[in-house]
Amino acid sequence: MSNNVFVTGVGMIPFTKPGQHPPYYEMAASATRAALADAGIGYEQIQQAYVGYVYGDSTAGQRALYEVGMTGIPIVNVNNNCSTGSTALFLARQAVASGAADCVLALGFEHMTPGALGAVFKDRPSPFDHFDEATEQLVGHGEIPLALRYFGGAGLAHMEQYGTQMSTFAKIRAKASRHASNNPVALFRTVITEDEVMAAPVMWPGVMTRLMACPPTCGAAAAIICSEAFAQRHGLDRSVRIKAQAMTTDGAATFGAKDMREVVGFSMARAAAEKVYADAGVSPADIDVVELHDCFAHNELISYEALGLCPVGGAEKFVVDGDNTYGGKVVTNPSGGLLSKGHPLGATGLAQCTELVQQLRGTADRRQVEGARLALQHNLGLGGACVVTLYERV
Repeated sequence: MSNNVFVTGVGMIPFTKPGQHPPYYEMAASATRAALADAGIGYEQIQQAYVGYVYGDSTAGQRALYEVGMTGIPIVNVNNNCSTGSTALFLARQAVASGAADCVLALGFEHMTPGALGAVFKDRPSPFDHFDEATEQLVGHGEIPLALRYFGGAGLAHMEQYGTQMSTFAKIRAKASRHASNNPVALFRTVITEDEVMAAPVMWPGVMTRLMACPPTCGAAAAIICSEAFAQRHGLDRSVRIKAQAMTTDGAATFGAKDMREVVGFSMARAAAEKVYADAGVSPADIDVVELHDCFAHNELISYEALGLCPVGGAEKFVVDGDNTYGGKVVTNPSGGLLSKGHPLGATGLAQCTELVQQLRGTADRRQVEGARLALQHNLGLGGACVVTLYERV
């Protein structure tokens, strides 16, 4: 892979609760204009666009971008569940790295509805059939919504094997709130304590309270990816490049291991991370800042291990020792993550990208991780796909 692919512009809008936002095309157009302004180019210089969303009709990407311009470029609509935004980024990076294009837009947006995620097309088999069957066999508890059973079940498996305490998940959620308090585009900016997380309404006794789950969120984010030659020719910012990137889907372990951690993508994430580290010639110990997929506090905990940020089985100690925040080994989710910043599915991967680009530029204000040079992004979607991206300050 070429090391000369740069993120030259990023932009996002403040995330909101469902019903408190403009139409999806206005949100998407605003994020696109913000990324163009950040890059210092016009839309006419964009040669291709990859537009991600989960809940929306086909060609919503065109509807969104036609608000910005109608230039006849290829616009590809992307839907890969919660990894949609980073899948759009993956495709944009590939287009530039291959030489197919010099300047490409990756855009993600989501218009969500309140409540738990559910199927839209109920007249045909679900892509989650096998995941649901595995969850029923391993977890049961049909009275609990499936998304909670997926990730709560993964956390429970960790608790049962390593003695991890429910309070550790509360510590992760409290940390997210402290980080988000410094992020003006986060949905939830109020600092909450571990005790308040534990005292929230119980969703699964002994496993999860409501505050350990991310909220339905609406919003949009965008990134402009370009080649080194294009950046030089137009005098664009070349301070942040994509050093390595990998995308994986499920393997035999997902269902074969009979482990809820595998059902929610542990090995998928580990394989992507290991490929990125190998391609870049770095180790997890070299990473300064991480945005990872904390759709539930439980998934943040198991992702520490999948990404190699701590030993397998060592995640609770990693949290208790404060190694996941400022002053520790690696700052995780300085944005507040999905738990506090919000999780508009199609936009999440590009919001993570936006945060990490700002961190590496040194423009993250009160969230700034001092001296950040290498930043890791982990975005996961069940069904499944995982994208891991390593950014480097040049």
